Amino acid sequence: MAGTTLKPTRARKPGCFALQLPALIAFAALLGLWQLLDWRQVYPAFILPGPRLVWQRFLSVVADGTLWANTQVTLIEIFGGLALGLSVAVVLGYLLAKSPALEQVVLPYLVASQALPIVALAPLLVIWLGAGHLSKIVVCALTLFFPVLVNTIVGIRSVEKGLHDLMRSLNASPWQVFTLLELPAALPVLLSGLKIGLTLSVIGAVVGEFVAADRGLGFMVNLARGLFDTPLLFVALATLMAIALIFYGLMTALERALLRWQKD
Repeated sequence: MAGTTLKPTRARKPGCFALQLPALIAFAALLGLWQLLDWRQVYPAFILPGPRLVWQRFLSVVADGTLWANTQVTLIEIFGGLALGLSVAVVLGYLLAKSPALEQVVLPYLVASQALPIVALAPLLVIWLGAGHLSKIVVCALTLFFPVLVNTIVGIRSVEKGLHDLMRSLNASPWQVFTLLELPAALPVLLSGLKIGLTLSVIGAVVGEFVAADRGLGFMVNLARGLFDTPLLFVALATLMAIALIFYGLMTALERALLRWQKD
């Protein structure tokens, strides 16, 4: 019609369910294959228990409180490691980003330390720090330390020099430069490293509990292995996977919200 203009329509973004649909389909297919193997009795139950048997074992450890008690211990170690590893990595990463001379001295040793498997370090940390929470917290901190450190350095150095010059022209203090310029600019990159490091810290907690523990999900895995309780082993592993997925999902949501806030 003459005199009318067509306004461009904004493309609809797929919803959260649509984005997760392929993963849900893959999970359903895997579950169906697992159930089919159980029906056909391809493997004995002590090697590959069926979904029904694992579900029954899950209900039993939920009912007697065993699952939550051990999950709580592992979560304490993960969050303790998160607090320790994140604080040290961010502070050290900031110092290295601001001082190339310090980076040349320290960073090569930090990179070389990544060649040491955490499985080999965990027994030494237990000897030094004891078999309590502290050794597991340090193991968790070490697993997430390096990704957060590297991303902190990259994030701080991603700030344009012109913005630094602008802050100096406004007589901004070093604290104002950090809180108003450097930290907001580095947060997206920092969160990407934390997203990886936080999921790795779950592995750190389990490795520490493998070495010496009488509680925790790693202890449950060890116990189930020793008793040939394969359904309990599946329950412990599924719980660890659920924790890692929840952490990853929360960090992804936080990252998206931050990017949306920065654009606005």
